[in-house]
Amino acid sequence: MTTKASANQDAIAMLTAEHREVKQMFEQFEQMTDRAKVSKKKLADQICEALILHTAIEEEIFYPAVREAVDEAEDKLDEALVEHASAKDLIAQIQEMDPGDELYDAKVKVLSEQVEHHVEEEEKEMFPMARKGGLDLAALGEEMAQRKQELKTTR
Repeated sequence: MTTKASANQDAIAMLTAEHREVKQMFEQFEQMTDRAKVSKKKLADQICEALILHTAIEEEIFYPAVREAVDEAEDKLDEALVEHASAKDLIAQIQEMDPGDELYDAKVKVLSEQVEHHVEEEEKEMFPMARKGGLDLAALGEEMAQRKQELKTTR
């Protein structure tokens, strides 16, 4: 989802860039017609893969670092993990489906809405807490970029 340049970004910049990329993919999906089944499937699979990698680095690296550094972030982090679980369930359903299946577009749309809500909370509430928490966001970003590359090669 991100380029090699992301290794030089701080953790929040990296996650925010990924949020924008996924949003653009969802918008592109919305513009596709029912006749573009192959393209829809390919794009939906890209969205799902991007979200799988994104949630993995958040859960493995970013969230634990924020939890350790910011006491008041606990509830937000718990909520984010529940939102991730819900998204993962929808992602699994979408990956098993074909664009011609009943509810395919609806599931992608609901995933888009859930992700939009999740992103808004992260960017407006959690990220500012993380910045105030004194985390080394550059080192965290580097660790996350490395982990993401590892995950890409094992998928």
